[in-house]
Parts: sequence; structure tokens; C-alpha cells
Amino acid sequence: MQLMTLLDPVALAIVGGGTVLVTILRTPFRDLVGGVGALRILWRTPFDAERLLRQVAALTRISRRHGVFQLDRAVIADGDVAAAVAMIVDGAEPDEVEALVRHRRRARIDRHVAAAELWAAAAETAPAMGMVGTLIGLARMFADMEDTSKIGAGMAVALMATLYGALLANLVFAPIAARLRAAGRIEASERAQLDAPLVALAALQAPRQPSLQSAA
Repeated sequence: MQLMTLLDPVALAIVGGGTVLVTILRTPFRDLVGGVGALRILWRTPFDAERLLRQVAALTRISRRHGVFQLDRAVIADGDVAAAVAMIVDGAEPDEVEALVRHRRRARIDRHVAAAELWAAAAETAPAMGMVGTLIGLARMFADMEDTSKIGAGMAVALMATLYGALLANLVFAPIAARLRAAGRIEASERAQLDAPLVALAALQAPRQPSLQSAA
């Protein structure tokens, strides 16, 4: 019953609704969708490139034994590695493969940053919306000074709005932003380990190209 005294629907609507509205207005739609979708990362284990490194090593062995074109049959779940292997099968140069892998990793980092910035912006907005709710509550309280039975409702909105803003910012939005940043750093570091093996795999095809051209 005591917890129910901390529930004020009006204050919650002002702070929660205002924070959502401001966040929507200041965020591009693509980043907004990505930021909400990134919440699924919070329930996943940190990204580990070990499985992909083993797969690239296996692809390298296949390429050495049977030729790089056999890699076209490989089933690769990871989009970045699949795109790199597709370029290798098509005869791309090692530096082209390296540029692709780095570009895709940079794009992933940018998406992680955009998602974290969305929730960091919400953490900054919530206290401001709490202050707005406080001002609305005080205005309501002063407007009802003649009726003492209504003063408590205005005071409750004023106090609860400040509380909700602080709680949402520090217990919800800021922790989400921090965890998304951490997940992004871990994934970027892990994926950087894939550069050298993929470039080395692409280099296996490079010596064959001059002979193919001369034969043509």
C-alpha cells in the first residue's frame, strides 16, 4: 500500500510521455528504430569472434585443398563474413576485401553509437520533463489555493514528476545507454580480429589471377 502512494498517473504521463515525445522529435526514424531494436542486445552474451575465426580457418583449409571457388557452397550466418567470402569467390583483391570488412565494421559501430545516443538523450530529457511536471504541479496547486482539498493533488504531481524524472534517467535510460556502448566496444574489438584471416584468405586467390589472365 505504501508503494501505491508513489504512483501518480498524471506525473508519470508528463515525464514518460514528454520524454518519449522529445526523443522521437530529435531522433531520425532509422536511428529510432535501431535504438529500440538494440534492446535485444541487453539479454545476449557479449559478442565473441571465436566461432567466426574457427569458421574462417576452416574455409581457408577448404580453399587450399579444393580451390577458393568451393567457398561459394559454404553456409555463413554472419553477414560481414559472408560478404567478404562472396567478394573473395568473385576474385577480389586482398585490399578490397580488407576495405569491405573495415567498412562494415565501421557501419556496425555507427549503429551501436546511434542506439546508445538515443538512450543517452532520453536520460538527459527525463529530468527536464520532471522539472516540467513540477512546474505544472505547482501551477495547478497555486490555481487551487482557494480549495484546500485540491492543493494536495498539485503538490503530488510536482513532487512525483521530479522523482520520476530522476529514476527514469538514472535507473533505466542511462544504464541502457552504458550497456549498449559497452556491447559496441566489445563487438568492434572482437570483429577486428577477423580482418587478418579474411585478408589472408583473399590472398590465396591472388596468385592464380595472373595465370588465368595469361591463359585467356
